[in-house]
Amino acid sequence: MAGLFDKQAEIYLDARPTYPAEWYNMLAELTPHHSLAWDVGTGNGQAAIGVAKHYGQVIATDISEAQLKCAMQHPRIRYLHTPLSLSDDELVNLIGGENSVDLIIVAQAVHWFDLPRFYSVVKRLLKKPGGILAVWGYKDMKVDPTFDAAGKRWFETTLPYWNAKTQSFLEAISVGLGSEGNPLALDIPKELSFEGYMRMVQSWSAIATAKEHGVDLLSEGTVKELENAWGDANVVRTIVYKGFMLAGKVKV
Repeated sequence: MAGLFDKQAEIYLDARPTYPAEWYNMLAELTPHHSLAWDVGTGNGQAAIGVAKHYGQVIATDISEAQLKCAMQHPRIRYLHTPLSLSDDELVNLIGGENSVDLIIVAQAVHWFDLPRFYSVVKRLLKKPGGILAVWGYKDMKVDPTFDAAGKRWFETTLPYWNAKTQSFLEAISVGLGSEGNPLALDIPKELSFEGYMRMVQSWSAIATAKEHGVDLLSEGTVKELENAWGDANVVRTIVYKGFMLAGKVKV
């Protein structure tokens, strides 16, 4: 998995959406203490930056060293490389020890995790009582009916190259936001030119996986079709990422 994002770390930093400040305000209200937060699968640190406004220290970890080299710096964020070879005990000690973390967040990354192992570590790290796990991501984007239709046709060609690991996490969290099986719906607006849109989709893991199989999902003809649906390629348009969040205590 790390290799997929190593190859496009700089594109990822530039293209991915910024999560709204109110999300972090909501999460901060859920935890009685604000000493330590852990951002798991931090990538370039977009979520860690938001959390750092509310917590004294943020430990931000990733298995990709290339992503961490592109991470946004902040005086309260400590970025750490956590290879899969780390044992659970090593990871717990690295983050801060048992019963030490107020908030654990996972932003658009939980689908990569070994969930039973992850939840075991989370339960050891979260403060009792009061520690919270928050998981969020986005699964769709909207521009307008014309572009949405063209984007959907193209997206369907990417489906064979997405991560096939589809473990469900929704039933494993005793909720404080959203409800079991029905996460809180949250929109993430972002202003993009067509070039910005293309950089965003180029950051997808499916694009890198397809290239490894000799398939170009963004051929010249495909890009032209998307550009025509966009309209004037120089026009900046509002993309709305259709986000979701679930936050609460781990109960598995």
